[in-house]
Amino acid sequence: MNLKTSFAALALLGAVVAGGAPAQPVPTPAAATATKAPPVPLLWKASRGDDAVYLLGTFHLLRPDDYPVAAEVDAALEASQRLVLELDPAEMNSPTLGLKMAQAGMRTDGTPLDSELPPETAKALQTWLAGNAVRVQPLGLTAQSVQMFEPWFIALTVTLVEMTGHGLDPSLGLDSHLAQRAAQAGKETRGLETGEAQIAFLDGMHRPEQLQFLREALESSGEKGARELDKLHGAWREGDERTLWNEMAVSMRTEYPALYHRINVARNDAWLPEIEALFKQPGESLVAVGALHLLGEDGVVHKLRQRGYTVERVEAAAP
Repeated sequence: MNLKTSFAALALLGAVVAGGAPAQPVPTPAAATATKAPPVPLLWKASRGDDAVYLLGTFHLLRPDDYPVAAEVDAALEASQRLVLELDPAEMNSPTLGLKMAQAGMRTDGTPLDSELPPETAKALQTWLAGNAVRVQPLGLTAQSVQMFEPWFIALTVTLVEMTGHGLDPSLGLDSHLAQRAAQAGKETRGLETGEAQIAFLDGMHRPEQLQFLREALESSGEKGARELDKLHGAWREGDERTLWNEMAVSMRTEYPALYHRINVARNDAWLPEIEALFKQPGESLVAVGALHLLGEDGVVHKLRQRGYTVERVEAAAP
């Protein structure tokens, strides 16, 4: 799996901004079009004594037939007094968030984007824009306007346009779904970080990382990218920790160690005190974050175990 797909899987903010429309109603068993079994949840219960926190690995863009969620997710949400996401739902739904991201993604040195792109990447971008004119027109992107933006912003846009074109919908992401249900139930909701923090780690990518991100996003468009997304989405649906870790983390950790540390390890470490504080609050809590943040030796699950918590995966019931 390349940098493009790994990075998009981590970037909730890009998925939220890509929505561009009010969130869809919460899918229900009657309304959902799913004929499949519910996805096998990446769900853990962390406990110390009588105190417990649920940890759920999400996918930020989903399809209608990914609903309803498994009964275990319903039970964890119902049992919890509060829902904790990467971003506070109020900020996720703020109309200013997309504007802030676009402002951060604009070039400030007066040079066009093409001035730093290899010729083959610049040509590939123009070809992609021409072939996706209908889909990018609502975003205000043209061959001329892209010249005003940084490579990371265009790379993320390409990735998200490809994902939505393949049927994955930001408004159906599990984070948004849970936030709507928590609001309907009158539960407390909060975020582990701010939109500004997510924008900062996107905008803080080194230039070689940005250029590689854009190159891979363009190379993986079309059918090649669709196959990669199907594999990643399928692994999430199956609750397959090993495949998700191998596809999203292993190569990225080796080839881009500094970037991997900034967008995964450092954020996990920053979230740990916030998550540990939940054990001291009355009632149980559900923490729902991008799946990779929970997996592997750098994930929150492993780090909580290292700190003495009992963390057990909640197994899905047999259909």
